[in-house]
Amino acid sequence: MTKSIGQNTHKDFPKADIRCTLKMDCTMKFVRWLVALFLISALMAGGVAVWLYTSLHRQVSHDKATEYITIEKGLASYRILDVLEDQQILQAPLATKIYLYLFKKDAKLEAGDYLFPSPISPLEVLQLLRDGKNRTKTLTIPEGWTRFEIAERIANQFPGDTELTAKEVLALMDDVSLIRDIDPKATNLEGYLYPTSYQFELDAQPESIIARMVDQFKSTWQPEWDALARKVGKTKREIVIIASLIENESKVDAERDLIASVIYNRLQQGIRLGIDATNVYIAKSLGRWDGIIHKSDVEIDHPYNTRKVYGLPPGPISSASKSSLEAALKPAQTDYLYYVLNVEAGDGSHHFYTNARDFAKGKAAYQRWLAEQRKK
Repeated sequence: MTKSIGQNTHKDFPKADIRCTLKMDCTMKFVRWLVALFLISALMAGGVAVWLYTSLHRQVSHDKATEYITIEKGLASYRILDVLEDQQILQAPLATKIYLYLFKKDAKLEAGDYLFPSPISPLEVLQLLRDGKNRTKTLTIPEGWTRFEIAERIANQFPGDTELTAKEVLALMDDVSLIRDIDPKATNLEGYLYPTSYQFELDAQPESIIARMVDQFKSTWQPEWDALARKVGKTKREIVIIASLIENESKVDAERDLIASVIYNRLQQGIRLGIDATNVYIAKSLGRWDGIIHKSDVEIDHPYNTRKVYGLPPGPISSASKSSLEAALKPAQTDYLYYVLNVEAGDGSHHFYTNARDFAKGKAAYQRWLAEQRKK
């Protein structure tokens, strides 16, 4: 019998079922294999992520916390990490390198001298390296110092590439172009080298240090102070001069406005200021200051000698603090014309007087105390 087209014999069906079953089994196995592979990959990725996170954030102690570590210029990022690994500061170098490669390819690690605190994590190490840090030294300028003393300290601590002497640093302070905008009459930078503590890199040059100190003065001077200067009838230069006198006459903030009132009252009444600090300044400028005011210092004919010359000295005699500048701008309203050191208090404060008779008594008591001190 001839078989019709489209018809299957009873023997064909089992073969088709077997092929279909085998195909489905293969597909399911492949799917299960893909799922397993995905799960394994996910677990591995998760494990790597946990390891990476833990390694980057874990702080590890080291014994180099007090030593400067120098990172030379031109070193590649990975080489910098090798240096820190050798110093046992970076104790997860592989994780750190992977992190840089995956997430911070453009990160620039700066050369410089670093102190790495202990303990420290790799991320904290990278943050320090991105910020950059050169080794610095503190330069402290006390309130009331003259440019002569400031020049000597700069020369001792930051002589520059050419190792300038104190005299040569002092000559740099004649560059009044730095303050021409605030004091066109200035002949040097006296009074405009603001007294405070500064951080400078070890190779800082005296010129840049001086410029920084002038900038600090300018930033300390408040915009509203110009109006206050006009209110008391003084120029900015005159305020700086008065502040320099106040700075040397009293180290007690609370009484500086009283010292200012004495200066203003004497100027108004045409009385010579008679401030010994100006005689000290003369001696320093002449290179003969030995810590004692001599008769020759008092009797010298000099424009800064306020025992002989009426009015303010020609220029500032020291670097004044913000407190003294504010006192010069806002003097107390008093009738005081004199003051003498309060030896009883022993805190650097003063007794203030409105008349010469009481002042003479206070001065006599001070001189007796001074004589006793010299005997000791």
